Amino acid sequence: MKVMSIDLGDVRTGVAVSDVTGFLAGRSVSITQRDRDKLLEEILALIEKEKPGELVMGLPINMDGTEGPRAEKSRAFGDRLQEASGLPVKYMDERGSSITANRLLSDAGKKKGKQRAQVDAVAAAIILQNYLDSKR
Repeated sequence: MKVMSIDLGDVRTGVAVSDVTGFLAGRSVSITQRDRDKLLEEILALIEKEKPGELVMGLPINMDGTEGPRAEKSRAFGDRLQEASGLPVKYMDERGSSITANRLLSDAGKKKGKQRAQVDAVAAAIILQNYLDSKR
């Protein structure tokens, strides 16, 4: 079963999809959209195209383990997504995913300007792979 992950951002949101076996994170994209209603429509279109059986939202937990305003925004969007898609939404701690994504892109030789546009997509793939690994 395919799994789709979402790394919600204020401007850019990363989305990644696993392979059909749900073993490896696969393709990832970055959606540039500030309007939450339009973002929801774009993600629903990706869900229709990819047909995942499960959704995973990155949850920005504070370093002390508490949930703050960003986590509340992610949960609120996750609730809307679950209602609109009819798919279960799980939450995965995303601490460190953007730092790891930036490091991976730097190591791959991406320049800072191009890296910024891709970091959310890579972070979504990292969140997805962490989730898939945790299920095993």
